[in-house]
Amino acid sequence: MDADIIVIGGGAAGMMAAGTAALRGKSIVLLEKNDKLGKKLYITGKGRCNITNNCEIEGFLGKMVANPHFMYSAFYAMPPDALISLFAELGLATKIERGGRVFPVSDKSSDVIAALARYMARGGVDVRLNSAVAGIRRDSEIFDIALNGGKSLKSRRLIMATGGLSYPATGSTGEGLDFAQNLGHKIVATLPSLVPLNCAEGWVADLMGLTLKNVRLTAFCGDREVFSDMGEMLFTHFGISGPLAISASAYITQMLAEIKIDLKPALKPQILDARLLRDFSINQNREIKNALDDLLPKSIIPIIIQQAAIPPDRRVHSITRNERAALIGAIKGLALTATGNRGFAEAVITAGGVDTRQIDPSTMESKTIPGLYFAGEMLDIHALTGGYNLQIAFSTGYLAGVSQ
Repeated sequence: MDADIIVIGGGAAGMMAAGTAALRGKSIVLLEKNDKLGKKLYITGKGRCNITNNCEIEGFLGKMVANPHFMYSAFYAMPPDALISLFAELGLATKIERGGRVFPVSDKSSDVIAALARYMARGGVDVRLNSAVAGIRRDSEIFDIALNGGKSLKSRRLIMATGGLSYPATGSTGEGLDFAQNLGHKIVATLPSLVPLNCAEGWVADLMGLTLKNVRLTAFCGDREVFSDMGEMLFTHFGISGPLAISASAYITQMLAEIKIDLKPALKPQILDARLLRDFSINQNREIKNALDDLLPKSIIPIIIQQAAIPPDRRVHSITRNERAALIGAIKGLALTATGNRGFAEAVITAGGVDTRQIDPSTMESKTIPGLYFAGEMLDIHALTGGYNLQIAFSTGYLAGVSQ
């Protein structure tokens, strides 16, 4: 045997698994295809690395999109407070920001990677960079890992943490899922998730760069409401992005979806009507296109007026009650049509992966192949933005490592 355990993947889950197993006295070889560790981790949180979220475990489960109950054991094995304490032991100070998001005090993802490298060094993990896996065979309870270049390694235990397909430039190209499938595991169809949305309306390009805060975005697939939340979003040249749009993408599983944006969610229609009447009384001789500046961002006013089917040069004093109602309807339900998303190249996470029904949630071991463990984004589990997905990676990686 070349090691007690071989870990494939030098991301968050793989490094956590390797470091944890090594501290239990196991000899570990970690294989990473890139020339450095944590390449995807390096770009998370716009380079700041949102490590976890400072909320209770039930709060985490409520933010999960797929298979939340699978995560009970992993979250209890390595909950957010234990993760924060571990990073503190490793010399990484953290801070809590809006929404419970936890970041390194330095705002540098490189410091998170360095801390995980120290964690592995404690147990003497043999880290091998530029070591892409070409194939995996299992024979007589031994895993034979073939590397590009002709070499191979053998071990009785294998932890796979190769990630999904999101941000392929970082090395997440999905071959780990192919290896898992070849070893007999079912792969739930993979889709980009937490990804900006393309929209059919040409006017979105006119609003490029406009950020809306404290708005409500509701998404419908057919007649079914699939997502609704308040927060922040951004218009782009292709459609919409920002936290709300990205979260909505996790629930949109078909090509076309109707999006409604409530620009004034805190105001009930009758209150908004009273506000309009007050503004109209001040601006009664102005054209409607010049009378809404105190209520809405200037660039979005022409769109609202268009959706309300009111001529933009109509004088305020001639606006009818029905037209005012239409204006309120447009403000409370700006309509967009999502026609798809930006794909894996811009997706934060991959939906789908190794079917969790084939994995023991108390150990992360395969139910069909003893000695084979999975961790991180390879699994059919993912959550919304806010540090939840990295916590999933760390918790599943820790559980896979501690189960050796």
